[in-house]
Amino acid sequence: MNLFNYLEPPNAYYDFDRIYSAEQWQKKQHWVSEYLREYEPDIIGFQEVFSAESLKSLVALQGYDYFEVVDQPEVIDDFIYMRPVVAIASRFPIVDINAVKPNTELVQTLGLTDDFSFSRKVLRATIEVPHIGNCDCYVAHFKSKRPMIEIDGQESNRSAEKTIIESLKADVAGGWGSTIRRGSEATLLMIDMIERREMTGYPMVLMGDFNNTLADGVLSHLLTNSLRFVSEADSEAYLAKYCLNDAWDLFKSAPSDEANENYDANEVDDKDIEINQNAKVMRSPTHYFGGRGSILDYILLSCEFDTHYQDSIFEVSAYQTYNRHLINPIFDRDGESTDHGIVLVTLTLRS
Repeated sequence: MNLFNYLEPPNAYYDFDRIYSAEQWQKKQHWVSEYLREYEPDIIGFQEVFSAESLKSLVALQGYDYFEVVDQPEVIDDFIYMRPVVAIASRFPIVDINAVKPNTELVQTLGLTDDFSFSRKVLRATIEVPHIGNCDCYVAHFKSKRPMIEIDGQESNRSAEKTIIESLKADVAGGWGSTIRRGSEATLLMIDMIERREMTGYPMVLMGDFNNTLADGVLSHLLTNSLRFVSEADSEAYLAKYCLNDAWDLFKSAPSDEANENYDANEVDDKDIEINQNAKVMRSPTHYFGGRGSILDYILLSCEFDTHYQDSIFEVSAYQTYNRHLINPIFDRDGESTDHGIVLVTLTLRS
């Protein structure tokens, strides 16, 4: 659940004049509360949190006794906030909380700078989940697609053509720089998850705003499920335990009769949805830019939630993308909501 600049007034986000009025702030909090009241998720990963204490109080009123963050936003000039953090809320006990740290040796091997860090610290909460025990839940917010390089817009000696040329160079190089960072963050997180899984054996859940689709290659390694020269028997016995699966894919392939009933029912343009013709289910965008929808927000799950895995415990029986505030907004209701859809999956104990 990307909260889109969740910052209690009179503080400002990014610029001195970006401050919610008392009415706007109340409206934003009401919107979040209404979603939680209606859908009652048990575990929630949040992005773009500036006011953690305010959010903790808000979710406590909705029955979430457990709430954690692992970082603090940056504050400049006493009241201007930058670099929001991720958070997690749970109805089940959080028994351990940590910030994921990049493997320094791997950072060097990949040719990254020695001081490389996640653009937003990744949170790992170990939660005592019914029927399955301790489960590692990760909350991530990968680097955005905003180019890392910007030109000086105040330079007056450049011609119009020269300004265009410099802007193009900055966009190409800066965009690639952001892509490298986003892909590196995903890689370093995945390595940490594999190492943690080897050590504890805990099931894994990764919730995040990835700022990228999983299909275009930059983040596709998060779904690696095969290795060269590894037999099918070894893959089933060993490899599957360390792989992640897109909850959408698990939902589509789940044998439950509920699958066709619990599809994403939002009405959107055909070009913006992913359709499974056989199951007649569709996946809605979680973000729109320039009128084009894309899926940037994901929940990835380990094999304990995959019905094709022999020892799985749960199945993904429902998958929903809440995005009516994006495709059919009503100002009085959605005026201070968020620019992302909310992904919700239901996990049902297998009989």
